[in-house]
Amino acid sequence: MSAAAGSLGRATVRAMQGRKRLIPQRAALVLTNSAVEKIQGLLREKPDVVGLRVGVKTRGCNGLTYTLDYATEKGKFDEEVVQDGVRVFVDSKAQLTLLGTEMDYVQTRLSAEFVFNNPNIKGVCGCGESFNV
Repeated sequence: MSAAAGSLGRATVRAMQGRKRLIPQRAALVLTNSAVEKIQGLLREKPDVVGLRVGVKTRGCNGLTYTLDYATEKGKFDEEVVQDGVRVFVDSKAQLTLLGTEMDYVQTRLSAEFVFNNPNIKGVCGCGESFNV
């Protein structure tokens, strides 16, 4: 596993026997244009960093929270998402939790933050910082 250069606040494929048609694959993580632009700006400020690492950890009143860190290299079991020249690594522990999630960057008059639109979530806490699947 790589050391993080600072903090920002591989999916298994199974061969299905007897299947003759292809099933559409869900992306590990999809970035919106605003997320791509924000990540590009963050990475320009840190030349030793190759991308961002997204993960989850146990915390909060509902079970899990997202983590975002700078990555200096791809971890051994990370899933790499490359979109519009931006590299995001999905931590191995978060891959099933984040499968099919859209990562957005939202800026309002009161806040600016990355927002994860995750179809796998079953419940969210009142403040929106933790979730369960």
